[in-house]
Amino acid sequence: MSEARSWMEMAEAVARVAGEVALRHYHRGVTVETKGDGTPVSVADRQAEEAARKWLEVRCPEDGILGEELGLTRPDARRRWILDPIDGTKTFVRRVPLWGTLVALAEGEKVLAGAAYFPAVDELVVAAQGAGCLWNGKPTHVSGVSRLSEAVVLTTDARMGTAEQVRALDGLCARAGMVRSWGDCYGYLLVATGRAEVMSDALMAPWDAAALQPIIEEAGGVFSDWSGRRRPHRRRADGGPRRSRGDGADRGDGRDALHLADARAVAEGRDQRKRAEGGAADRGLRLGRRARRRGARGACLPRGDGVVLPRGR
Repeated sequence: MSEARSWMEMAEAVARVAGEVALRHYHRGVTVETKGDGTPVSVADRQAEEAARKWLEVRCPEDGILGEELGLTRPDARRRWILDPIDGTKTFVRRVPLWGTLVALAEGEKVLAGAAYFPAVDELVVAAQGAGCLWNGKPTHVSGVSRLSEAVVLTTDARMGTAEQVRALDGLCARAGMVRSWGDCYGYLLVATGRAEVMSDALMAPWDAAALQPIIEEAGGVFSDWSGRRRPHRRRADGGPRRSRGDGADRGDGRDALHLADARAVAEGRDQRKRAEGGAADRGLRLGRRARRRGARGACLPRGDGVVLPRGR
């Protein structure tokens, strides 16, 4: 078995351990508390992360662990597991099944593997660099839709983000074929499995983004921040997570991200493109083209003031 495949199996196993704990609480219901940053947390989040950590401590005692609820252990470790036991806690507590457990393995700033498990709907997607992306054990790929006017655009909450980001997303949605919400990590699953073309989030922490990067990229999509930069996971000098704007200026309230797959022919004629560029100040939408590594197909919103759409293969 290749090293990448081994990482995939490990990430999947950890995600299933934590996800099954969370699922038991999901069926029973939980009491919700509010953390210092205003986000919700429950006993399900904590117990699911504890179960994942216990599993890892036995099998990977030298690796570091960074979790949303329980912080960082072994900050100087060469490799580190990044855990989000319940991504979509607000969805979870409302008994909506579109929440998931995210697990990533990183070495420095390089994410080696990622898994996203959705226990309430019994779906799992896992990937590792160079090893492809599997959906319930079978290879998966992003959509073949080639026009934005035919694309499904997803978002967790269209009201979140800076005013520029909201205007830019509004402009993108205005040209999309369909727009839907109930995003969180489930939206990325839909993109990776070809059931949607775009997923956007205004703010993401390392534990939100790390697992999703290899999943989207190995499925043939593009994963970036709103400035078009590929950087889902960064470390501070002390080994802790760093959060940042899409333009690279650090702040304490999250990470910007937009993820699109297979939007290779979104520019629908020169006149429409010129009109979009001319109205960027009002509608936050700018069309253009940008080549990507290996001809990967996708798009990104730079600095919230427009959308750059690359040419696909």
